[in-house]
Amino acid sequence: MGNSAKTVTISSSEYEELKAKQTELEALVKYYEEQLRLAKHRQFGTSSEKGELPEQLGLFDEAENTADTNVTEPDVEEITYKRRKRVGKREEDLSGLPVETIEYSLPESEQACSDCGSVLRSVRHEIRKELKVVPATVSVALHKREIYNCASCENPDGPSTVKAPAPEPVIRGSIASPSLVAHIIHQKYVMCVPLYRQEQEWLRQGIPLSRQTMANWVIQASGDWLEPLYEKMRTHLLSHKVLHADETVCQVLREPGKKANTNSYMWLYRTSGDTCTPIVLYEYQPTRSSSHPKRFLDGWSGYLHADGYSGYHNLPPSITVVGCWVHMRRKFEEALKSMPEYERKGSSAQEAIRRIGKLFHLEDLWQGLPPDERQKLRLEQSKPLADGFFAWINSLPMKDILPKMPMGKAVKYANDQRRWLDSFWLDGRLELSNNRAENSIRPFVMGRKNWLFCNSQKGARASSVVYSIIETAKANGLKPFEYLNFLFETLPSATTRQIDELLPWGVGVPLRCKV
Repeated sequence: MGNSAKTVTISSSEYEELKAKQTELEALVKYYEEQLRLAKHRQFGTSSEKGELPEQLGLFDEAENTADTNVTEPDVEEITYKRRKRVGKREEDLSGLPVETIEYSLPESEQACSDCGSVLRSVRHEIRKELKVVPATVSVALHKREIYNCASCENPDGPSTVKAPAPEPVIRGSIASPSLVAHIIHQKYVMCVPLYRQEQEWLRQGIPLSRQTMANWVIQASGDWLEPLYEKMRTHLLSHKVLHADETVCQVLREPGKKANTNSYMWLYRTSGDTCTPIVLYEYQPTRSSSHPKRFLDGWSGYLHADGYSGYHNLPPSITVVGCWVHMRRKFEEALKSMPEYERKGSSAQEAIRRIGKLFHLEDLWQGLPPDERQKLRLEQSKPLADGFFAWINSLPMKDILPKMPMGKAVKYANDQRRWLDSFWLDGRLELSNNRAENSIRPFVMGRKNWLFCNSQKGARASSVVYSIIETAKANGLKPFEYLNFLFETLPSATTRQIDELLPWGVGVPLRCKV
């Protein structure tokens, strides 16, 4: 017997119910497919925002799109030129290094021609350059301080003594020198080498220097000498009217009232691009509560760049929060990545990215302009584009922006953040993104991947101070190790009035600390 189709009669209401169920299941399948593509991208795709999407290559090709191909090309003028010999970049990079010349000559007994026996003469040199490395060497510095007294004085308390001047130690009662403490800090906080690996390296050199000892040195040196600079930098930071803020997780093992695996936070505050003395400050806090930026910024008024975290939206009225267009753009990029490749071209997500890209393109064109002139151009050209963007996303068909779909989430996020995104047009010093803060917090995130956690609150506090000094030094064109070494040599004998001169941009910083 052959198979025969069986006809089932159902009512119109049952048919509509089945059709709705089918639509719901199709939407659910599409949702899971999008989540799968996003998960694959997060796991295997590039993490850079630059060049992720081939479709973005056409964002700023309006000239090509509008070009008239019928216009006759101008005559080509034949130009002849002589290629100039350029000085290689390698030569320029090595020009500031000391040179050790090693000469090779024939012994006098061999300086005779093999054919006629005449004396050979030198006519030229064959030269090659090598970059030579001398590994770090460790030695003991023995400080002998002369002490004098007067044998002729008849002092009942004994003869008075006079000591020869000598620098104060960076840590009393220890073998730590300024260069040793600076090296340990540089290895951990700049090169991301955790203390346990440094301990192993010291042992390979025959020096039993434990990680606990090194941790204690870092905490003590930070508290004694770097914190006064940190507080001065904080005062200078809060004198600026435009700041950036961000935060990231920081695990602290021994924290009162908290389990070892719970998150603490490292907050970051930094200056914007409107200053020639950039400042980057980290602050450790046990929670992500909005009370922390409120306390840190207490009494301050101005513009604060931040991401979409709601903790920044509860600050006093004197602080105007400026939203980040990059964070908003990422939502549309996720929506684009969640689509099959054949659906991406001409999609709403791609169009959203293109429209946002125009704003960043204009900012690139106006980068070197004074704030007032930039502000005028923004109101004339940039703000109408932004208003048009929001009008466009809110005119999209409902089927394209379903709430649970990535595109729907992106549109909702954009509308929810518009109040703070629109703050950008208030001042010419403001920026479209909070990338400055994200770039400044990245060194901490990279270090965290290696040393994983802080052991105690004191260690977390010391880390925030050390990172602040190092990142501010780097932002001001200083070499972190040389600057730290200079500070630990100078601060133990310095007065309070000298601290301003020792800040990363201070007049007391020697030339050897500068890049």
